Amino acid sequence: MNIQIYVTKKNPDVLKAERFFKERRIPYQLMDLKKHKLGRKELDVFANAVGARALVDREGKKALERPVAHMSTDSLILAELLNDPSALVSPIVRNGSRVTVGADETAWKAWIDASNQVK
Repeated sequence: MNIQIYVTKKNPDVLKAERFFKERRIPYQLMDLKKHKLGRKELDVFANAVGARALVDREGKKALERPVAHMSTDSLILAELLNDPSALVSPIVRNGSRVTVGADETAWKAWIDASNQVK
């Protein structure tokens, strides 16, 4: 498993993701999007897995002030997210081409189970 946790800000869901993988001794890479430039291919992997609209943070007053929070066209959403990755939901957890948005322990457990069956 090659786990990457993409974050725009620390929040309870980010802490849940980190705790989940630490407790199971599964190494992960924390990708702080304030320091790590998000590439188009990475963003496309996210969008292909969960849909462009699911990537947009629409929680809270500040998030809703961003134009991308009100867009519905995928290509416009992705272009805006490339320019302003702080509008992404945090965390986005990636395991190869599999992606979750927010804290999704059920999906993460399924990844671990699938990985254990391969061994």
